[in-house]
Amino acid sequence: MKLKLTLAYDGTTYHGWQSQRSGLGVQDRLQAALAGLFPEEPQVTASSRTDAGVHALGLVVHFEVNELRMPVRHLALAINALLPEDIRVLKAVRAAEAFHARFDAKAKEYRYRIWNHAAMNPLLRAQAWHVPRALDLAAMRKAAAIFTGRHDFRAFTAKRPGVLGDSVRTLSRCEVRRRGAEITVVLEGPGFLYKMCRGIAGTLVQVGEGRFPPEAVAAMLDSRDRRKAGMNAPARGLVLSRVFYR
Repeated sequence: MKLKLTLAYDGTTYHGWQSQRSGLGVQDRLQAALAGLFPEEPQVTASSRTDAGVHALGLVVHFEVNELRMPVRHLALAINALLPEDIRVLKAVRAAEAFHARFDAKAKEYRYRIWNHAAMNPLLRAQAWHVPRALDLAAMRKAAAIFTGRHDFRAFTAKRPGVLGDSVRTLSRCEVRRRGAEITVVLEGPGFLYKMCRGIAGTLVQVGEGRFPPEAVAAMLDSRDRRKAGMNAPARGLVLSRVFYR
């Protein structure tokens, strides 16, 4: 039997999604909870990974068990009872036998939250990047439009060139939204490079601060050189918000 879970977690205290020798991966906590329910101690396969300090609201995983000795509608409650408070199963359903959380995903949506005010909102201190200086939203949106489409994003990944394979990715959406003091960068595409979202968000903020003109983004992409692009935004502002399936 194959089961599909949708997870949300606060990544502040974790070393990312993937299982770690330290046991501080979100995957470690989830698999420990599943081992308390299923004698086969199932291993989970995720739709994607998140880095240390990054959060999730819609990460999808699947796993297989020999049998389920409870109604599937009770499964999320049972798993949550064995998880720490900063990780929660939002939804649990039975999946088709052929379903694969990673390979069947057609797109992912990340959101990066920025608090653009002189004083930080203390309720968002672990969920948003505090940028106290005023930002030029029009310039940020102009730069965001350049990121949209199919490009070589080698200049926006922290992965070493020697171990980096194909660095061409497609962004179907790169939007900058504002509501009061809160700015959200919305990124959507079928796949992302290591720290790519944070590199884009950091660069957009630096464009908003006037450190780069919006047109500089095209030259950064063409350079394929990480040193020519902007900074990485802090991990705490990034959330994997949704995974889309066919």
